[in-house]
Amino acid sequence: MTTRTRPGTARTALVFALITGAALTLTSCAGGDPATAPAGASGAPGAAKGALPTEDVVSAVKRNEAAVKLLPADVRQRGSFTIASSVATPPSSAYLPDGKTVVGVDADFAAAVAKALGLELKREVVGFEAILPALGSGKYDVGTGNFGVTEERRKAIDFVTYINDGQGFASRADSPLKAVTDLTQLCGLKVAVNAGTTFERTLEQNKGRCAEAGRKPYEVNVYSETGAIWMSLQQGRSDVVMNTINGVRYAVTQQKNVKFLNEYRRLDVGFAFKKGTPLAPAFQAAVNGLKADGTYDRILRKWGVTGSGIATSQISPPELPAPKK
Repeated sequence: MTTRTRPGTARTALVFALITGAALTLTSCAGGDPATAPAGASGAPGAAKGALPTEDVVSAVKRNEAAVKLLPADVRQRGSFTIASSVATPPSSAYLPDGKTVVGVDADFAAAVAKALGLELKREVVGFEAILPALGSGKYDVGTGNFGVTEERRKAIDFVTYINDGQGFASRADSPLKAVTDLTQLCGLKVAVNAGTTFERTLEQNKGRCAEAGRKPYEVNVYSETGAIWMSLQQGRSDVVMNTINGVRYAVTQQKNVKFLNEYRRLDVGFAFKKGTPLAPAFQAAVNGLKADGTYDRILRKWGVTGSGIATSQISPPELPAPKK
């Protein structure tokens, strides 16, 4: 597998350090012990705090001949596929301390599928917001970035699902919030999100709820780097973080004075492709093969996300329903 980092994306190597290092020193808020994180929140069983698991769960994957037969002839002949990967935060994706090696749930599933299909994986690290448009233009074959399946995205993108994640909230430990079950609970607060995400979309689409309730609207603080959203929370520039459920659960185990609030909604997550791609059936068969041979569960256990397992991989399933509140 080869990995190429685009100019300007080297900053993302700092994200894990921001979460586990610098953010820890900004302790202007009282309380908050990571040991009180919800069950199942740790990043990886047996991993030291701040460490990423290195267990090899991919090399034993065998070629899946049934899946290989579903590959387009040109891809079989080429013997490789290109993947655009967003590197954000564990357990979905992160850099090892060398600042180059990409690891995480996304990386392990991509590598395992490549091995099952007998293909070389050629990765380029790309900003999250740029991946889906680049797939549409045909620049890459596949994209990963914990992309949730939504009706809006399904209009232009095909998905092959491999986990179930979604939207979760965190706050400083001294926040009176215990859970966000209705977005009007955010009225008057500042919410930090990443740009181009379902979190940003959900908040922007529902801003009017505060006015309807006669309350001050919430403010959406948008950041391009995941580490920056946690820094804004620690520094008091934001009151709440909205991010992936697994990402939030992991981050609160690595930071002081931060607490996990709750899961807000679940979304299926998948490999992203250009609409109408002939690659989807082969990827789907490969993922289901990983479930059958046990690799699938080994990847989930490695990253401490067994609650994100799916029964079977699907091609562009309907968006899971959002909460009515």
